[in-house]
Amino acid sequence: MMSKKLFIETLGCAMNVRDSEHMIAELNAHEGYELTDKADEADLILVNTCSVRERPVHKLFSELGVFNKLKKEGAKIGVCGCTASHLGKDIIKRAPYVNFVLGARNVSKITDVLHRDKAVEIEIDYDESQFAFKDFRTSPYKAYINISIGCDKQCTFCIVPKTRGDEISIPPELIIAEVQKAADGGAKEIFLLGQNVNNYGRRFSGNEEKVNFTELLRRVSAVEGVERIRFTSPHPLHMDDEFIEEFARNPKICKSMHMPLQSGSSEILKAMKRGYTKEWFLNRAAKLRELVPNVSISTDIIVAFPGESEADFEDTLDVMRQVRFEQVFSFKYSPRPLTEAEGFTNTVDSEIGSHRLSTLQAYQDTILDSISASLLGQEVDVYFEELRSDGYVAGRSDNNVLVKVKGSEEWLGQTARVRIIDVSRSVQYGEIVA
Repeated sequence: MMSKKLFIETLGCAMNVRDSEHMIAELNAHEGYELTDKADEADLILVNTCSVRERPVHKLFSELGVFNKLKKEGAKIGVCGCTASHLGKDIIKRAPYVNFVLGARNVSKITDVLHRDKAVEIEIDYDESQFAFKDFRTSPYKAYINISIGCDKQCTFCIVPKTRGDEISIPPELIIAEVQKAADGGAKEIFLLGQNVNNYGRRFSGNEEKVNFTELLRRVSAVEGVERIRFTSPHPLHMDDEFIEEFARNPKICKSMHMPLQSGSSEILKAMKRGYTKEWFLNRAAKLRELVPNVSISTDIIVAFPGESEADFEDTLDVMRQVRFEQVFSFKYSPRPLTEAEGFTNTVDSEIGSHRLSTLQAYQDTILDSISASLLGQEVDVYFEELRSDGYVAGRSDNNVLVKVKGSEEWLGQTARVRIIDVSRSVQYGEIVA
């Protein structure tokens, strides 16, 4: 019998990537679906959505229209993820050819909704923290592993708590078992995922041993076969000294830290309900740079949040000046449904917001040019995980520098010493040092 084919489009964050892997695994194990990269030959088309910003939501319905025209006769279309959680049955009203809607907190129900036409499963208090998913990984060289689901923060700009529900930590023994399985399968790099990873352990659904994120990092690093550990996203509020010191001294933890700033203004941070000040953020970044001189720090920044003045924006630029981020994901504020800030009336003029965004991005480019120029001639250890079509293999250094070298698949899953011979803002070119 010919296997059924599954096409899946994943939008948004690393947690969505992992959710897609879970759905692929369940559909393969229980329903016999095999992946295809051609939507027109698929028996099932899934769109795993993101609702953090406005644009992906608008894009969803145009994408669905395209897939409806492309799909073969009898094929089903399912919408999953965060936009599924917040729009629910409205998706089927607007696109009646959609067969089912599956929210971000309901991934384990994929094989159930598949057989119920027009099914809508979007409970945000559904508890999947102890569900044992079947195994599938996009890459054999690194493993994404969820350590918590949901979010307890009340940031006024963010829809995530309304689409992923309250935060629940996955039991440590389940995480360690998954890490061991991934390492036994050849994954040397483990990527831990959660909305606020360093809030891990705050709430378990069962009577679990109380373990915090720092202790979890120690346990993951003790698993045989694990060579590198990455994680996203920590919250600046929970970056205590114990956490930063473990990050600094544990050789298996990669020396790159994502610290979502959002704004450099303490006033705006208060309006955003971020829970920290400009001074706290700068103090934590300075401690990181002091203990780990080669650390790379990335961040998220929103400009033109309601009430943001020129002075507030200058505060953001000042933090950029002081921290010198290696990577900045920057956006102009867009109001999201179900959030407190949607009702704020002190909005910033759109043109002013666009100007601030381009100013910030141009300034970050000058920082990146300086950082990349300093890499020329340096030697870094690169873990290769991707074969490129242009005769290169690509991987990342311990501190997250993306490096390409001429090479073939024999380097995949290997770590090599590389000298940087050509630089740019986004990717560096190197040669393997014999």
